[in-house]
Amino acid sequence: MSTPRSAEFAIVIPTLGRPSLNLVLAALAAERGPRPARIVLVDDRPPHDPTPLPVTVPDEVRSLVETVPGRGAGPAAARNAGWRVTREPWVVFLDDDVVPGPGWAAALTRDLTRADPDTAGVQARITVPLPTDRRPTDWERTTAGLATAQWITADMAYRRAALADVGGFDERFPRAFREDADLALRVLDAGWALAIGERRTTHPVRPAGTWVSVRTQAGNADDVLMNRLHGPVWWARAGAPRGRLPRHLLVTAAGLLALLSAAGRQPRLAAGWGAVWLAGTAEFAAARILPGPRTREEITRMLLTSAVIPPVASAYWLGAVIRHRVRPRPFEPTKSGNSLVHD
Repeated sequence: MSTPRSAEFAIVIPTLGRPSLNLVLAALAAERGPRPARIVLVDDRPPHDPTPLPVTVPDEVRSLVETVPGRGAGPAAARNAGWRVTREPWVVFLDDDVVPGPGWAAALTRDLTRADPDTAGVQARITVPLPTDRRPTDWERTTAGLATAQWITADMAYRRAALADVGGFDERFPRAFREDADLALRVLDAGWALAIGERRTTHPVRPAGTWVSVRTQAGNADDVLMNRLHGPVWWARAGAPRGRLPRHLLVTAAGLLALLSAAGRQPRLAAGWGAVWLAGTAEFAAARILPGPRTREEITRMLLTSAVIPPVASAYWLGAVIRHRVRPRPFEPTKSGNSLVHD
């Protein structure tokens, strides 16, 4: 698995055209270190969208930027579309809402040239800025977890040879969740190594609405797929926190039993199960409220979403268990390496 050391790299950024993309390109344009051979923007908006990608490309990098179409199929598919048009030995994946730090290009070059021949990927050090004048909100604390996450593609450089070896990202992961951990585990299983570099990138907390924590529960379905593909040990191998799914299942079951008991005119059972549901929901809400700023707005948001999250998380989990009741085949690219084998 010996490959020549080289710092020649391409950058791939999957995007939906969020305004933050302009900040990424501005940061890259401001760099005085080595330039990438190309910057590939993968337009992952729905294919039928006829409008041009809303982006301002600085003059300093205009000649390097090319846009390729995605399929609106999520970041895994978009990154595959991006890296497959490159030819450089290294592919650096950036999210469209990060900001490479000062000296990023020079630090990246050091990371890549120092990588051993069997090192498939080098991760950046991610910083999530949090407010200094108050306690962080629940969403801010969630985003801060990216600073300690392993092998996330917010800023992750992979050898093109390693990507080709394992076929790239598994497009059965439709969200920006677990697709990077799955790739890392497959790369490690193929005999490559992964490393953490010295370059630094900031991941700001993006604006989010009241129900963002509810929407993120869709990731419970991806955890089921990870279990099916990599076995229960994947949590430890990927350094992923286990989360609260067992408690969510218990609270949801208690709520359902309370409703069924009430419908069956069994008031004592309904009251008992209702008390379990209320206690579980209150504990969850308190665990989210106490570390935060405890403003009226934050408390209201936590109370509302703490009642909704357990059944939503349980529904995503159960749907995935049913969908993946037969163990999916391990990910395999086709012989051409340009498409995927799905169930």
